[in-house]
Amino acid sequence: MHNIKKLKIWSDSIDLCVAVYKALANLPNDEKYGLSSQIKRAAVSISSNIAEGAGREREKEFYYFLSIAYGSSYELQTQLIICEKLNFISEEINQPLLNKLDEVQKMIYAFKENINKKVI
Repeated sequence: MHNIKKLKIWSDSIDLCVAVYKALANLPNDEKYGLSSQIKRAAVSISSNIAEGAGREREKEFYYFLSIAYGSSYELQTQLIICEKLNFISEEINQPLLNKLDEVQKMIYAFKENINKKVI
């Protein structure tokens, strides 16, 4: 088990989630239950799966939940790009989100690789 409060990957993914929620505040009302909802679920999924994996007893289980978080990060990336292309959010708002997401993706990947070395 890991102490999630000490995991930078978890903390950064929560910061990303909060930033995503703030960026979506001005989306059109008809997107409230559409793309906006999907984006929010993907953003929450990243930190939630990191936390769930950290709470597991076996590193192999943590790896599994990191894989889910990694997949959710690519889902979020796709949705944010779609949002920008639909002019729901500007490039000025979206680019910092995508940059932060890229950092989180790199951390998840590196964390997975470290765990994979231990499990083998």
